[in-house]
Amino acid sequence: MTDPGERLRSSLADQSSASSYGMGDFDSPIAMEALRATRVLHAAQQEPFPAPGRIRVITIANQKGGVGKTTSTVNLGVGLALYGLRTLVIDLDPQGNASTALGVEHTVGTPSIYDALVGDSTLSEVVHPTTASPNLLCVPATIDLAGAEIELVSVVAREHRLRRAIEAYVAALPQERRPHYVLIDCPPSLGLLTLNALVAGDEVLIPIQCEYYALEGLGQLLNNIDLVRQHLNPGIAVRTILLTMYDGRTKLADQVADEVRNHFGDVVLEAVIPRNVRVSEAPGYGQSVLTYDPGSRGSTSYVEAARELARRGVDLQPLDAATGGPGATPVGALAFGDTAEPFRTPSSQTHGSQ
Repeated sequence: MTDPGERLRSSLADQSSASSYGMGDFDSPIAMEALRATRVLHAAQQEPFPAPGRIRVITIANQKGGVGKTTSTVNLGVGLALYGLRTLVIDLDPQGNASTALGVEHTVGTPSIYDALVGDSTLSEVVHPTTASPNLLCVPATIDLAGAEIELVSVVAREHRLRRAIEAYVAALPQERRPHYVLIDCPPSLGLLTLNALVAGDEVLIPIQCEYYALEGLGQLLNNIDLVRQHLNPGIAVRTILLTMYDGRTKLADQVADEVRNHFGDVVLEAVIPRNVRVSEAPGYGQSVLTYDPGSRGSTSYVEAARELARRGVDLQPLDAATGGPGATPVGALAFGDTAEPFRTPSSQTHGSQ
């Protein structure tokens, strides 16, 4: 079976040859949109994304469901990985949708994040390869995770379980195999799983749907992040907001987008994710929209968002180990190796595959 990443590169090569023809050959709106999408994707392919100044652990959270958390986690992760950055996606949602979209097995009995949070497994024992890119690994979620909130109640330092697991995993890797990005997909709640993700992350990315209801409850999420900063993780901060499900045909979408930008300023990415049926179709084929339909508006927008996210990470300074509390070694304080080095070694390529 053809590798999805190779399919993307072939698609870009085939479509880019069309740009050598005159603009008059692309006089329909659909053809013009496809040409613009191809040029954006082709430019990104020619210029790999820059590596961040430190390892970035990004918690993607919003307690409202259906705003694009999982979709954004998957497509940003694939975008970063396809363009040269080693990326680890941790699925912390019991529904396991991120695992599905990345083509990773997550049936009952599959080694998963549950085993690392509640059991004695390390992340290296539950990490799985994906078909999207050799630079992309995934820690899947199984339905067992639904009971983790109850099982963790009596565990000592229960809020730090994920943080310790990530730190131990990354610290044990040689520099040339450490991820540049760790993306954590949270469930649509503010329970113990999301709390673990906020304690584990160095920064928060909030997807906001361009509808009125998406703004309700956002204050509660920001208050919870402030509480986590005061008591559990002083380094956590909202560094990125991504506008999703934008419908340019409605004034409401523009009003919501303007209100979010006026309130949060430069934290909001310039890239906006439109409503696009291809984005919704892709998980049904165990793929991201970037590999399912690389020329779609959804794919173009996520590539732009991933590029912008990568560029913003270039000037980040390594974190001080002291910010993690006594005995802690924040992942952001660790060094990583050359960007060109593959994430997986031959011995790890077969891990987790059947």
